[in-house]
Amino acid sequence: MPYIANTDDNAKEMLDVIGCRDFDDLWTKVGINEPYPQFKYMQKAKSEFEIIKHAKELASKNRIDIVNFVGAGYYDHIIPSAVSEVTSRSEFYTAYTPYQPEASQGTLQAIYEYQTAICRLTGMAVANASLYDGGTAMCEAMILGCRVTKKKRVVISETVSPIYREIVYCYCRNLNVEVVEVSCAGVESSIVSLLDAVNDRTACVIVQYPNFFGTVEDWTAFIEEIHQKGAVAICSTYPISLALLKTPGEMGFDIVTAEGQSLGIPLSFGGPYLGIMAVNEKCMRKMPGRVCGQTVDKNGKTGYVLTLQAREQHIRREDAMSNICSNENLCALRALAYMTFVGKEGLRHVAKLCSAKAVYLKNLLTAIKGVDIVGNVPFFNEFVIKLPYDADELVQKLIDKGYAPGFPLGHYYETRKNQLLVSVTEKRTKEEMKGLTNAMEAVPWNQCRTPFFSEF
Repeated sequence: MPYIANTDDNAKEMLDVIGCRDFDDLWTKVGINEPYPQFKYMQKAKSEFEIIKHAKELASKNRIDIVNFVGAGYYDHIIPSAVSEVTSRSEFYTAYTPYQPEASQGTLQAIYEYQTAICRLTGMAVANASLYDGGTAMCEAMILGCRVTKKKRVVISETVSPIYREIVYCYCRNLNVEVVEVSCAGVESSIVSLLDAVNDRTACVIVQYPNFFGTVEDWTAFIEEIHQKGAVAICSTYPISLALLKTPGEMGFDIVTAEGQSLGIPLSFGGPYLGIMAVNEKCMRKMPGRVCGQTVDKNGKTGYVLTLQAREQHIRREDAMSNICSNENLCALRALAYMTFVGKEGLRHVAKLCSAKAVYLKNLLTAIKGVDIVGNVPFFNEFVIKLPYDADELVQKLIDKGYAPGFPLGHYYETRKNQLLVSVTEKRTKEEMKGLTNAMEAVPWNQCRTPFFSEF
């Protein structure tokens, strides 16, 4: 294998120990049916100059001039320049895990302030120092729910991000956990169906707020009912929306997770991003990761320490809350810097702009003949439209015109091939939204390969 120092003899010795003929045999025994990747496409080592040249050639293929209306969990927000100025300081970007608090006060204070900001944003009691990303945070919340209730049955709504649900199934592959997925009709609420799926064996219920289709639902009464059934309520949320909407804490959720990319972290092909987790006091001591606390030293001066870190590095592995033993500290710092520079009122203003501009674009798009809104439901900054033909085709046609019009839902929902999830942030201007509308209106529907006119 390229870029791994093991010799062929080293590899053979390891394979002999575990009883495998070769890597293909190993690949099969761990339950993967696809052929073992040979990495033939990976080139041999090159000089520094050649690598830089190659990287620049690859980068030049990226389109950086596209107006982005794609959301689906990752959003194109304005990031104040000061965020990068602060987080680019070497004291922050070279800092490692703060095992020695006396030498890591700056990093520990930043973590403490980040936790405080997340608690205020979500309305929860305690937040940890961050996890890897929104998907793994939600899965860790699921395991936390099972740990608190000592049950092994999980109910999850189909309106939760399909990407996150796939991660849940991956997590549960080696866990004795039953996952019950509850389908939904359209983009409407799945509350009634979820309640029907909850029984006395249910450890937790996982929902998304706003959900994957952008719908905003009030879960307060639902949470009261599932608490009566002895289950834990878990919410995956969109941080920017919480500046405007009722917080998960106000609704009574036990655990809140989120993808923190929208808080000052640029879109970057999947990462590094930021996993947010906050819990109520009942779940605090079962929470994965670490928690930073404020204290005083022997001279009465304020100091910061890691107060809870039940990680596999510190206790017996079988008693650890998670095998995630670190956190996305630099990304968490970016989120803290973003929230600090934007401020409470600024964050509320950003949320209001996202919501108002989404309504404006919805009205523009649904005025196009053949384009309809899906579901008469409240939404924050995302909504679903139905097109006269396959949404994938629209995306391909408009990319050439400089617009990424949204996320084609057919990628994850077989019956939604003509539906497009459209997202709007404060970054989008009226001119850009009108430009998208004009470009979409100019598409020759009758020349498309997959017409859906029979639905109208």
